[in-house]
Amino acid sequence: MSVDRVEEVEGGGEAEAVATTAALPYYQVAPGVRLNVRSGPGTSYSIVRVLPEGASVPIYCQTPGSTVTGPYGTSTIWDNIGNGEYVSDAYVKTGSDGYVAPRCG
Repeated sequence: MSVDRVEEVEGGGEAEAVATTAALPYYQVAPGVRLNVRSGPGTSYSIVRVLPEGASVPIYCQTPGSTVTGPYGTSTIWDNIGNGEYVSDAYVKTGSDGYVAPRCG
């Protein structure tokens, strides 16, 4: 984890250090695609929302899931883009066929 800054926070009479991480890069979703965001890493999970065409997403972590074929190949990698929100990496332009973020824990 990289640290941008450390702040002193008053808490219970003693100072605590609070670290913030560097801003995550955003990755483009394939052009012309309205991408389903699912509640888990696979097509069997429910759709929680749909990203509009031209969207960009942060990738907090990645995890294996069901196989999907999209504009950027066939992949079992699913990108966590928010709390309980996953998209298939086959639709996200990461510049890699592999993992570009830590594995989800």
